[in-house]
This record gives sequence, C-alpha cells and structure tokens, in this order.
Amino acid sequence: MMRRYGRYSSWSRRGNRFGRQIGNFKKWLTPVRLAKLMFVGLVVGTLAMFGLFAWYSRDLPNPNEIQRDRGFSTQILDREGKVVLFDVYEEENRKFTPIEEIPDDLKKATVAIEDKDFYKHQGFDVLGMVRGMSRLFTRGRAQGGSTLTQQLVKNVLLTSDRSISRKLKELVLAVQIERKFSKDEILQMYLNEAPYGGTAWGISAAAQQYFAKEPKDLDLTESIILAGMPQAPSRYSPYGKDPLAYVARATAVARRMREEGFISEEQEKEVVDKLPGVSFLSEKSSIKAPHFVMYVKDQLEEMYGEEMVTGGGLKVTTSLNWELQEAAQNIVAEEIEKVVDTLAISNGASVAVDANSGEILSMVGSKDFFAEDIDGQVNVTLSLRQPGSAIKPVTYATAFAEGYWPGKTLVDVVTEFPGGNGEKYEPKNYDGEEHGPVHLREALGSSLNIPAVKLLALVGVKDNLEMAYKMGFSTLEPSKENLSRLGLSMTLGGGEVRLIEMASAYASFANGGNRVEPVSILKVEDRNGKVLFEHKAPGKKQVMDEKVAFLINNVLSDNNARLITFGANSLINIRGANVAVKTGTTNDMRDNWAVGWTKKVVVGVWVGNNDNSPMKAVASGVSGASPIWRRQMLEVIDLYGDPPFDPPSGVEQVSLDRISGYPAHDNFDSYTDWAIKGTLPTTEDPIHVMLPVCPGQPDKLATEVMVGQNNFDRKEFIILKESDPLTGDNLWQKAIDRWVAAQGDTRYHPPTEYCGQVEGLHVTISEPGNESKYDSNEVTIKAKVFSNERIEWVDLYLNGNKEWRWEEGPYEKTFTLEQGVYDLRIHARNSAGIQNEANVVFGVKVDPKEENEEAEPTPSLTVVPSLPVEVE
Repeated sequence: MMRRYGRYSSWSRRGNRFGRQIGNFKKWLTPVRLAKLMFVGLVVGTLAMFGLFAWYSRDLPNPNEIQRDRGFSTQILDREGKVVLFDVYEEENRKFTPIEEIPDDLKKATVAIEDKDFYKHQGFDVLGMVRGMSRLFTRGRAQGGSTLTQQLVKNVLLTSDRSISRKLKELVLAVQIERKFSKDEILQMYLNEAPYGGTAWGISAAAQQYFAKEPKDLDLTESIILAGMPQAPSRYSPYGKDPLAYVARATAVARRMREEGFISEEQEKEVVDKLPGVSFLSEKSSIKAPHFVMYVKDQLEEMYGEEMVTGGGLKVTTSLNWELQEAAQNIVAEEIEKVVDTLAISNGASVAVDANSGEILSMVGSKDFFAEDIDGQVNVTLSLRQPGSAIKPVTYATAFAEGYWPGKTLVDVVTEFPGGNGEKYEPKNYDGEEHGPVHLREALGSSLNIPAVKLLALVGVKDNLEMAYKMGFSTLEPSKENLSRLGLSMTLGGGEVRLIEMASAYASFANGGNRVEPVSILKVEDRNGKVLFEHKAPGKKQVMDEKVAFLINNVLSDNNARLITFGANSLINIRGANVAVKTGTTNDMRDNWAVGWTKKVVVGVWVGNNDNSPMKAVASGVSGASPIWRRQMLEVIDLYGDPPFDPPSGVEQVSLDRISGYPAHDNFDSYTDWAIKGTLPTTEDPIHVMLPVCPGQPDKLATEVMVGQNNFDRKEFIILKESDPLTGDNLWQKAIDRWVAAQGDTRYHPPTEYCGQVEGLHVTISEPGNESKYDSNEVTIKAKVFSNERIEWVDLYLNGNKEWRWEEGPYEKTFTLEQGVYDLRIHARNSAGIQNEANVVFGVKVDPKEENEEAEPTPSLTVVPSLPVEVE
C-alpha cells in the first residue's frame, strides 16, 4: 500500500507542476502577444503556400493544353448521318460535343453530384480539400474533395496518382484554368473528358455506347445515370459484374438534384422508379455493320493515315442504308441457321450496290462478325471465291457484243473439248441432261453449261476476259498469266472473283452499260465541321453497248427462259417484278451464289464455309443463296422500286423460228424475241428446213433437175451442223451425230439418197428479180443451173452482149452498171449437149416496167476486179 501511495504522490506532484506552467503561459499570452503570433503565423503560412505554389509550378503542364485538339474518336455514320455505325479510336473513345448540344439535365446532374459549388468557387473547395487531406492520415492516401476543375486537370493533364504532390499540382493548375476559362467552358471540357466506363470517354461516346443517342437526345433518367458514372466507371457500368450497380448511384444523383432545386420530388420519384428497368444497348451493339465499318476504316487510313483516323475526330458519312443493312444482317443469319445441319452451310455473305452510283447500300461479310468458330470477322464479300455459273452473263454479253442474238441456236449435247495438259474436258449440265438444240436465251436463263462452253470457244477466252476486266473484275485481267491459266472452264467459274466486284460489275447491265466502282465514303469532315472530302460522281464510263446490256437484262428476267433447270416457281422468280438474276454453284459444292438486280440496285449473295469444306446437295433457285437473295431483293424493291428494263433504240422485236432461231419462215412455229438491229442472219435457215423430196417417196431427195422442173414435194427436217473452232477433229459434230442417232423424231433424220435419175438441164436466175429496180450502180447476178450430167459452161449476156462465162459454180458475179434498163440472159450447156437458158429484165436507177419507146444508148458496165475469173 505504501508503494502504491508513493507512486500516486509522484504523479500528483508532476500534474501540479504542469498546471502551474500552463497558468504562467496564460499570464504571458496577453492579447497583444497573441495578435503578434497570429500575424507571424499568417505571414509564414502565406509564404509557405506561395513557396509550395512556386515549387510545384516549376514543371507543370501548360494549362492551355486542357483544350484537346487530338485524341478524338472518328465517327462513322450511315448515309443519312443519323445512325452511328462505329467510333474508331486508339485507346479512348472520345468525340467533342459543344456545351450547347448537352442537355441542361445532364449539366445540372453532373454539378449536383460532383461539385455543387462549381459556379461559386475559383477552382478549389477549401472544406473539400481539408476532407481530402485528412484521408492521408486516416487511410494513407490523399483523395476526395476535388472540384470539377480539379477532376478535369487530373483527367487531361495529370495522372491519377493519389499523393500530396499530385494534389498540390492539381490545385495550382485548377486555379490557373479558372482564371483562363469561363465556367461553361470548363464544364464543357469536363463533360468531353470524363470517363464513363470501358473505352467511352466524354459524354458523346457514353451516350452512344449505352443508349445509341446523341447527347442532346438524352432524357432526364439517362442524364442522371451518366452523371453518376465518372466517380467509378467500372463499378457503375451496366456491363460490369453487377449490372444494377448504377441504380444506387443514380438514386443519389437524383436526390442531390432535388436538394439543389433542379428537379421536383415527383420527378425524383419517377426517375428512381424507372432506374431498375432502364434498357441499355448490348456490348455488341457498339458496332453496327461491322464488316462494312472495317472496310471503311481501311479506306480512311489509306486517305488520312492511322493516327488521324484514331485520334482526329473525323465525322464520316458513308453510303450505307441502315434500314437495308439491318434487314440484310438478319436475313443472312436467319437463313444460314436453317441450313447449318441439313446442308452443311455455316456461313453466308451479301452485298447491295446502287446500280448507277456504285454506292454500297449494305454489306454483310458473314452471318456473325463475332462468331469465332467460322472466322466470322473475315469479310467474304472481299474474299476470292469461285463464282460457278454466276459468271456466265459475261460470256453472253461478249457474244451479244460480237453479233450473236438471243435466238441463236447451239446444240446442247455432251461434247469433248481440249483441256489443259492435253487432257480432254467434258462439262456436264447441272441436271445431267442433254437438251439438244437450244437458243442462247434458254441456255443462259437455265444456266446450261455445255452451250456456255461452246459460246466461249466461239468468242474466245481473250475477248471474254477483256469484257470481264472492263466491267470491273480485277482478277480477270486479260494478262498472259490469265490467258494461260484460264481456259474454257472460265465461263463455269474457273476464275476466282470477289462478291463486291461481281455486284458492281453487274451494275453495268442494270444501268445500260456503264461501269461503276464500289463507293463507301460519301463525305469526311473534321471535328470542326470542315469538309475534307466529298464524293463526286465520276463521268460515265461506257464498257458495253446499252443494247447488249438490255439483252442480258431481258434474258435474265425471263422466267420462261429458266424453265429447263429451275421450273416455273423457283425462289428467283419474283412475280410481277422487273428483276434479272443469275445463280451459280461450283461443281465441288464449295460455293453457291445468287446475283440479281433491278435498274436501281444489285444484290449479290454467297453461301458456303469459310474453311472451304463442301456443302451438301444445294439446289440453285431453291436453297443456299437463293432464299437470302430473294428476301433481300424484296426489301430492295420496297425501298427503291423496280422500274422496267426499257428497250433502247437499236433493238427490235423479231419473229423467229422456234427451233433454229432464224427469221420465221415456211409457216413453222415461231416466237417473238429481241435482237440488235442488223445481227439477224439474212441467209436461208440451214437448221429448220423444208427439203425437196420425190413425189410419193418422202424418204428420197429430189434431184436438182426435178427441183428445177418443179417436180417435187417438200418435207420438214432439222439439220444440226456445228464446226469445231478448237480442233481439226470436228469433235462438236461427232457429239451431235451421236445424239441425233438416238433421237426418235424423224425430223432429225433427213434422207441422203436421191430418187431415180431425170435427164435434162434447168436454168434459173435468183438475182435480180424480173422487172426489179436497183437504186445502186452495183448489181450482183446469181444463177442456178441443174443437170444430171456435168455442166460444161454457163454464159452471161447483158443486152445481148456476152460478158462472162463460168465453167463451174457457184454462178455469181457482181457488176458496176450505168443507169438504164438491162436484159439479162443466162445460157448453159451440159456434157450431153443439152442447152437451156433463162431471161429477166431489170433497171439500174430506173423502173424497167415504165414503157419508154425512145431509143437509149447501150449502158456500159464495169466488172468488179476482185473476182478472179477471166472474161472470154
């Protein structure tokens, strides 16, 4: 007890001594001395503050740099400038928005939650700073208490380091900025720099990322949500771990707005009730038309460089029709989903091009840009693929340009052609059948392979490549390499092409023969609205005659021409619409195409597999690309219409023989077709003929003498003859003869033997006709001489004068004659000594039927020297 008491006494004595010292200090600290101490402290504090300002101002960033002129994202828009397809940026998605385009609700919400005294202080809040500095001692880091100006400094000029030195630098710069800029300018800069989650920096990027809106279109609830995000963007983002974390923060923002008098209690309650059900865009929605966007981005980088594109704040108006694009994306995805298992088709692509300007209206590079299992980011519209029969219209256009007509007949039978490396090439039709004589119209419309290969052989691979290259197929240049690499299989898709190029190339059919280049960018502006680029339509570049384009359109829009292969009710038949279309499938089933057009828009579709694995039994016109093409073309017609393919001048409707395609004759069955004027043959039809047969013996041919004596009957036959332009073996005719031999139709089997011999000699004059008038001085004389014996000679007399002798046929001669009336006599003799003759009268620039009793001098004549026959 004594020891404890002693210790207590010691502490008691010390306390008394300390109390006496305090008392003495109070007596010493008079009011005068207290005032002096306070003055000295104020001076020292002020000096210290100025010292700190001076010390931390040594290497501070220039406050003028607070106004950013780089680092803004490039905005890619649709053709109307209303739909943001994508914001291109390097690390931070940022787009400048002037304060005038930011809604008052957003400005008030931001001030209410972040800095309620923003419009009162000079860049810093003393009480806020005290709270922030106190955290240094309670949590080890300085934080909190920052004004909007200080946050702006941190976001733009400084790092996010939480230290006393950074806080002091922040304070110094905030003061400088408040002196240099107005409050609205500072708020504008803050709202364009604040982080809103992910890559979205600035209110414009945030409004687009979460709501697909421009800032000016944000409503009160959306403004309140966004105003709360900069405090902790990752935590409050609806894409974070807790998708509803934003609700509590936005509720706090609404409360602060009500406390500051910015909104009423009713508005606060309405907002809070809405918050849990707010709809945000999915993360994938941040990019629309992704393949097209990347296509445009690559072009922009070629034009301006990567740095300018990712940080220059460009505004790019593209050619894309968002309504059509959105429909196309859905159609491709939906139709591919239907055939993934049944037809082993995992991917599809489509493109729509304005036929007159080349502007790309839609581009779907795969069924899903984000599908890694099919390499969905590969843009198949730009990939090289084999087009199959979809390339055939180029061959037919080449032929029409060289004088062929849709009624021209080729014989569709399996034929051997020379292939590469000495191997034979024997193409088959899609249906595996032989169809005999077919017109080019049906051969193209029904996509028959054998006639297409024959036609390519007739026009030549070089001419075909030249046409394709002129139209816009960059891979089909008529180079030495292509000429040696590509043979007759080219017309069946042997050369690889791009879907985008096929669509733009076939626009030349739709627009009347003019080439168009794919266009994706209409206008580029800098962030201040200055136009850097604006697409101007180039002058027309005619690559084919409009008459040729019309014939292709007319054939490929003719559903009757498709009947052989597709039947009457295929998916490529859009009843009542003016639409031309061509399909194609490679023989290994790796690519299936459908490309069709109106006068205004071309739609091209491809389906297959990116790993090049084969599909199952795809039926062109029924499955594969056709369902996608049909649905998308119907969308195109709704938006752009389908004006008719009007015939240009220089084409005419003609009556043609149903079998041969020659001008109608002999009352045979005929049909009406289109042809370019001057292309129809003027010679007699060698295919569908009426042969002279013996009376009572229709299986025997009448002799020439019998014909000359008009002693014969006539019977219908079909004679199929084709010359092989590639070999000397006449492989085409051998194939035809094989096919003909198997036909039961007797018309394909004309007689080859003549009936009994008939003696005599018969002479006829084919030209000129009796009492005919020639408007030209040049007159061609043609005669026919028939005999069962050898003809020794045939003499020609004009006005009684012997002018020519033939010793063998053909009996044809051209003279240049003066104006006048002429008496023509043809006199012949055979080896049996029998003679006969024929006479006609004709006039040169006068009508021989007009009686003229006046004597006229005998006209002179001039023999055309090009004929190698001597005058006796």
